[in-house]
Amino acid sequence: MTTPTTPKELTLRGIVLGALLTIVFTAANVYLGLKVGLTFATSIPAAVISMAVLKAFKDSTIQENNIVQTVASSAGTLSAIVFVLPGLVMIGWWTGFPYWESVAVIAIGGILGVMYSVPLRRALVTGSDLPFPEGVAAAEVLKVGAGVGGAEENARGLKAVIFGTVIAALYPLLAKAKLVVDAWDKTFRVGQGASFASLTFSFSLLGVGHLVGLAVGMAMLAGIVLSFGFILPHLTAAGLPLGDGMSDFVHGIFRNQVRLIGAGAIGIAAIYTLLKVIGPIVRGIMGALAADKARKAAGNMNALELTERDLPIGIVGGAILLLLVPIALLLARLGAGGPVEHMLGLSLLASVIYIVIAGVVVASVTGYMAGLIGASNSPVSGVGILSVLGISLILLALFGRGLSPDDTKALVAFALFVTAIIFGVATIANDNLQDLKTGQLVGATPWRQQVALILGVIFGALVIPPILTMLNDAFGFQGAPGAGDRALGAPQAALISTIAKGVLGGDLDWSLIGFGALVGVAAIVADEVMKRTGKGSLPPLAVGMGMYLPLDSTAFVVVGAVLGHFYNRWAAKQADPAFAERMGVLTATGLIVGDGLFNVAYSVVVSATDNPDALAVFGANPWAVPMGTVLFAALTVWAYARMRSDASRPLKAV
Repeated sequence: MTTPTTPKELTLRGIVLGALLTIVFTAANVYLGLKVGLTFATSIPAAVISMAVLKAFKDSTIQENNIVQTVASSAGTLSAIVFVLPGLVMIGWWTGFPYWESVAVIAIGGILGVMYSVPLRRALVTGSDLPFPEGVAAAEVLKVGAGVGGAEENARGLKAVIFGTVIAALYPLLAKAKLVVDAWDKTFRVGQGASFASLTFSFSLLGVGHLVGLAVGMAMLAGIVLSFGFILPHLTAAGLPLGDGMSDFVHGIFRNQVRLIGAGAIGIAAIYTLLKVIGPIVRGIMGALAADKARKAAGNMNALELTERDLPIGIVGGAILLLLVPIALLLARLGAGGPVEHMLGLSLLASVIYIVIAGVVVASVTGYMAGLIGASNSPVSGVGILSVLGISLILLALFGRGLSPDDTKALVAFALFVTAIIFGVATIANDNLQDLKTGQLVGATPWRQQVALILGVIFGALVIPPILTMLNDAFGFQGAPGAGDRALGAPQAALISTIAKGVLGGDLDWSLIGFGALVGVAAIVADEVMKRTGKGSLPPLAVGMGMYLPLDSTAFVVVGAVLGHFYNRWAAKQADPAFAERMGVLTATGLIVGDGLFNVAYSVVVSATDNPDALAVFGANPWAVPMGTVLFAALTVWAYARMRSDASRPLKAV
């Protein structure tokens, strides 16, 4: 029987609803990931839909809605596996996606990510002050929907979320109708070279910026200035074509060279971050062991504090060890008939050890990045680059160069397969800690949420391969044998495949990664100096993100961080500072919600019609750029003016 102290949480109806949302969100994310190289976070849209559906049941709870968003978000995030797996088709190793083999690699990587996240929850969620912007935003949505807080505060908070949602959904709707522009890109000369500015008019990026704060925004701005103001103009100075070819040339240099520099900076910043969090991780593991001992002594997990009720650490460790067996079997099957078969034992041992160690590293780093800037904006593909570099170097050490083209292709395929498993760990850890932060804020039971995460991984693993097969049959992938004019770009998969071929073929430019590593070291030094002199901080990972990600993914995060900073300074001077700041958080949350919900709906329309212009009712508009710029700025000003107006009216005394 359910009591007030044991609310409904991990229910059959919640799991079923989460599974249904998984199918929709995963299909949409796989398509967008292959088409444009971007995916969207599904936590908040899933929470909104869950609240609308489960409201029909009188006994639904905030914790049950949290389980629904947890299931759907873990599966939606796992769709980022399309940043690696299509590479096996691109290099001609696979002609399609063998179902059970694909399911296995996706599920194993995802479940490993969940297991690694258990001790990380203690280190990064309950034991740190990371902002976790999307986790906080999802919790705010759930709280408002559940009526947490006073009646008046809840009503005004709900209006703030709805207002932000409408604004954030209105602009992309007008953009897809072709009345205004949704993105803007301009290439221009800088000295002897060139650079480009690109913007995506996204209110979700603005909302994320508001939530992450000024330090992260300024660090990203530093990375942007380095990449687009100095490095890109320098690299494009030699051989810069004029006229129509300049834009393609500059964008190509950014994708193939500047992003490698950014990956080097992220790599060094990741090592620095790991060293910083290794103490909390060890304490998290020790805390998990202590909680497991207390559970056994009491004979009941309910005897523990709610925040201590993780999956038992023995189950976590056993699951990790057990999963190494199918990993070895999958790798042995992939290596059959190639050079790996001739050194099978050593190759499998080295690869499995690498997966275990790299899994810990990438789970820690991507979890930290998610806490720093949010799962949607975390450069997980940069972690994929570093992962494929590592396994490629291991294979190079084992087999050397000078192999036949077929043997080299076999090693590239092997490297991509190992990377796919590690990438599954990275994407799930990147998302799971956001979900666990949401759970912490709404009073969820950690072990129930971790079970929901595993279920979400399984649902996603079952759904993704047939979607990939369908898209491969309908479109194919650029660079794959026999790809046609309609082939999907799959840009991240293409880049990661190119790096594997570059390492094993001997033509990768290591100087770019080395230079990025030096930039990362400089960012670390600057961060430490600023902290010790009391002048703020410059998170090195955020600097690397600013260098690695295109401007259209970062520019409005910086703008939102600045706007949020000034708003919070104003809020601190109000009669009720906490309420004023929360109204800002709720409006920013609405901006993220609206953009996410629109992307879900739009992706479904595009997938159903196979027409990206299905909503284009106005035709070409020559004034789309200036109209879009003015409208986006006006809506932003309106959002913050409304935010201040709502927050300046004090709550009525009860």
